[in-house]
Amino acid sequence: MLLVFASSFALTYFITPILIRKLTARGLTGKDMNKVSKPEVAELGGISLILGVSIGVITSTFVSTYLGFINFNLAVLFAAFLTIILVGFIGVIDDLIGWKKGIRQWQHALFPLFAALPLMAVQAGTDFFVLPFFGAASIGIWYSLILVPIGVTGASNAFNMLAGFNGLEAGLGIIIVSTLSLIALMTGKTEALILGVAIIGALLAFLRYNWFPAKVFGGDSLTLMIGASIAAISIIGNMEKIGISLIALHWVELVFKARHKFQSENFGTPQKDGTLKPDPRGGSLMHFVMSMRTFTEKQLVVFLLSAQFLISAVVFMLFYFRLF
Repeated sequence: MLLVFASSFALTYFITPILIRKLTARGLTGKDMNKVSKPEVAELGGISLILGVSIGVITSTFVSTYLGFINFNLAVLFAAFLTIILVGFIGVIDDLIGWKKGIRQWQHALFPLFAALPLMAVQAGTDFFVLPFFGAASIGIWYSLILVPIGVTGASNAFNMLAGFNGLEAGLGIIIVSTLSLIALMTGKTEALILGVAIIGALLAFLRYNWFPAKVFGGDSLTLMIGASIAAISIIGNMEKIGISLIALHWVELVFKARHKFQSENFGTPQKDGTLKPDPRGGSLMHFVMSMRTFTEKQLVVFLLSAQFLISAVVFMLFYFRLF
């Protein structure tokens, strides 16, 4: 697993600054809305994550085939990997078309359904659920045909909603995927662990350039891909309930967005002293947090990451004591 992490981290770390220069030179930039000066920052940073995760998965295959260090189900691993990459590709298209002019909301919900086809084809995950008074119950083929695509598109779009601040998306992804990976290690779910380690390596390297003040934005290619990764890891690792619980902050954001008919933004109103004020119209968990006290952007992100760490710790303890 160390080789998987190292290869994913190294490629992402070295290719991201090159990507930043190329994207900036071609005008593929966006305004940092949480800064008074609204500086132009390179977008499409999710491409480096796609490449980093890809080399990590390729490395795991090489290690298994030629060195025999690890054994796993290649079909399951590649099905989950393909689903993640397809969702990332959808995000790239959205980023290229342009913010607010790209893929519409209903398309965001529809397209990941097709990306879930590889996982559906290998019937990944478990079709057993524990029902009150009845115990374990199987829903058979309907799990892969209905719940798997719903899980992929649901997690992808949910993760995409809570974004827009330097380091927030990558930081949340690292914490959530690390929790899933630790549980995968403890339960012997090798395919889920490989994907998790590759994603963590890529995200840690990307965070070096995405942390405040960001030199690159991840865009939808990053957020949609992380959401799909959480879904895919949860499905092939039989951790569906854990995965759903870990993105609790994103479900809260969904409620805020739904109340405003998905028309609200997350950005704050930047002040000259470096702090942010909430949009008086609300419409986001970020605005609610900003209304609690005065935050700088960095403080706001650290607060959200701390909240996610607490959620992850609680979920892990529930798993550890077999309450999940």
